[in-house]
Amino acid sequence: MTGRGLSLPLLLNRARERAPGPAAGALGGAVAAGLGLGVCAVVVMVLWISSPYPDSGPGAALHTAAALWLIAHGAEIVRTDTLSGTPAPMGLTPLLLLVLPAWLVHRAARDAAEDTRAAGVWGGAVLGYLLVGAAAAAYAGGGEMRPSWVSCGAHLALVATVAAGTGVWTAHGRPHGPLPGPLRRTADVLPRVFVAEVLPVAARAAAAGLLVLVAGGALVMAVGLVWHGGDVRESFVRVTGAWSGRFAVLLLCVALVPNAVLWGAAYALGPGVVLGAGQTAGPLGSSGSALLPAFPLLAAVPDGPGTPLTWAVALVPVTAAATVAWFVTGAGEAAGWTRGRVLGAVAVAAGLCGVAMACLAVASGGALGVAALSAFGPVGWLTGAAAAGWVVAVGMPVALTVRWWRGRDAVVGPRVSAWATALRTRRRREKEEAPARTPVAVPDAGADAGFEPFDYYFDEASRGEYFDEASRGERWTFLRDASAPAPAAATEPPAGPPPPDPANEPGRADGSDPADRP
Repeated sequence: MTGRGLSLPLLLNRARERAPGPAAGALGGAVAAGLGLGVCAVVVMVLWISSPYPDSGPGAALHTAAALWLIAHGAEIVRTDTLSGTPAPMGLTPLLLLVLPAWLVHRAARDAAEDTRAAGVWGGAVLGYLLVGAAAAAYAGGGEMRPSWVSCGAHLALVATVAAGTGVWTAHGRPHGPLPGPLRRTADVLPRVFVAEVLPVAARAAAAGLLVLVAGGALVMAVGLVWHGGDVRESFVRVTGAWSGRFAVLLLCVALVPNAVLWGAAYALGPGVVLGAGQTAGPLGSSGSALLPAFPLLAAVPDGPGTPLTWAVALVPVTAAATVAWFVTGAGEAAGWTRGRVLGAVAVAAGLCGVAMACLAVASGGALGVAALSAFGPVGWLTGAAAAGWVVAVGMPVALTVRWWRGRDAVVGPRVSAWATALRTRRRREKEEAPARTPVAVPDAGADAGFEPFDYYFDEASRGEYFDEASRGERWTFLRDASAPAPAAATEPPAGPPPPDPANEPGRADGSDPADRP
């Protein structure tokens, strides 16, 4: 690129602006496929260059890169370089690789669908992607890992259709239009209450339960890796001695982490995981002989009979079922559902959760060969049936218990509220009947203008005069005299009645003594 040249993104944007909707979609789909192929080619070429003993040239490495890109879509590849000479199919897809092509197609369709017709852009993106995919499959057919044309066509079309559809839908603001014809006719046959109320609640509850199962599977996988850390490290070292080979094994393990998470969920549900050669690993024990290859993720699989530690994984489906019941009961309480409708919603959620878990189990497994290696990973229908059974067996009793408990709170609550209301009413009536008290104004004691607060203090000069013996004696004398009772004052006797006047006594009118009379 020169200073006056244009960058590749700018050229693509101008080409999309000048081209109509289908052409812009086809160009975006082709570019998305090319970018995915380029990323795979870069990774494979770096590993091939860093390998100390490459057994083939760059052409074989590019064929491997094309086959790896097809495997990322879920396509089945047939290996022709086996020890027995018999072609062996390889259909186990590392699910983390699926993120790259799906994201590229989604983004290409989203960018091309702005201000254009959705159908034209969607069809163009799918067509452009499939054209590049067909060319890549034809190129990979010349190597040792040859694609199955039927599997490649089906999986590439599925990934491109779904990813481009979500991209166009996102570009137009995620509108909620009417259902397609077949789905609309099916919905018209079903009861209106089921479609409008029960099905949405059951779908949300099933999604929550599925999320708990996946999280529990991740926990089971992590515990297995830590518990068998020594075996995992030893198998990682035994695979290859070159650092480039170990780095390739590490990348493969990272790409298989989503598969291992789903295998952990299937292990916790009970059916376990089929590991080929007639061996099945489950919480109740492992059946068959341990003929697993030296691979880090396989070294974390428990072997031997079941133990209390392996039985403890049953907490994962129990928690998932309780989560489903909690979601259904909460929505049913808000809508005023009956007990039968709550149980029906739990049953529908169990079916949806089982179907989703079965699909994920099928996607996480696949074939690694023929005969005993034709099935590797969890069995889809067994895993789905186990998930549905756990939700029904545990979710229904939990839903009834939660519904009864919340109903109990609703019955006791009004009783307590009525009792509290009566108590408040009686207290208010008592206050109204009591005589009203007139508040008395408290006079405000104004501050004296000439008042100056002070404290007692002694300086060093007067300290000795106050605490000497003479001063102490004078103080005690003053206190003793002040506390003595005062002497009573001398009072004059009360004056008696005056003496009688002799002249006024009866019988002495003349002043003589009555005793002197004869």
